[in-house]
Amino acid sequence: MILLLTILLVVLLPIDLPWSVLLLVAGCVLEVGEIVLLRRWSKRLDRRTKRTTGAEALIGQAAKVVEACRPDGMVQLRGELWVARCDEGADPGETVRVLSLEGLTLVVAR
Repeated sequence: MILLLTILLVVLLPIDLPWSVLLLVAGCVLEVGEIVLLRRWSKRLDRRTKRTTGAEALIGQAAKVVEACRPDGMVQLRGELWVARCDEGADPGETVRVLSLEGLTLVVAR
């Protein structure tokens, strides 16, 4: 953005030749600085945001047991049916928490 503004200044304003080149060089340097700062800021922002899609978003969610998990069964999570494994065992109607995802099987615990 800074480089674009610098180019507009050089084109639209009557600036002598040595100063216009110096202004363009300064605009390029400032543009590189702006890009570095924006990349750092976006990485920091990405680390703060919670994952909302993919396997990472399922971890920690609550699911309702539909078919008894002894140790394998079915749970409903976000309106979807998942094959689940619960080593402790869980009966239909109970609420379990997702610990991890192994392939397409949710590992859950009470």
